[in-house]
Amino acid sequence: MRVSAKSDYALRALIEIARQSDGGAVSAEELGRRQDIPHGFLQAILADLRRAGIVISQRGQSGGWRLAREADSVPVADVIRAVDGPLVSVYGLRPEAVTYNEQAAALQQVWIAARRSLRDVFEHVSIQDLAVGELPEAVTSRTVDEDAWQPH
Repeated sequence: MRVSAKSDYALRALIEIARQSDGGAVSAEELGRRQDIPHGFLQAILADLRRAGIVISQRGQSGGWRLAREADSVPVADVIRAVDGPLVSVYGLRPEAVTYNEQAAALQQVWIAARRSLRDVFEHVSIQDLAVGELPEAVTSRTVDEDAWQPH
């Protein structure tokens, strides 16, 4: 899987919003400065997150962006879907919609299994987990094996 800059930036911006100690709104300018995210790109990302019901904008002197729901109810998977679409797609189609001839039919199961593996991580890590730096055991257990850190 390739994590896009859009998904990475969206998650980093949401971590900053969730870490806002007073629970108040954070301006896009401040989010961009804190995480070194280009302003125009960030605005487009925040618009995608707003359409998905993840953030809301607040106008006025103390305006900016806030989470639309509790940080512990926003999984990483929802954020990725909001800015990039499905977790796994095969030339723009969902894996279950792809058809192959019988010689390559098993490939569809590979794509389905890959999506399931991604869900096992992305559905169980919330913005709150990221903001406090405490990931679920089901995720951290996947990183203790030295092989997990090796590029292949």
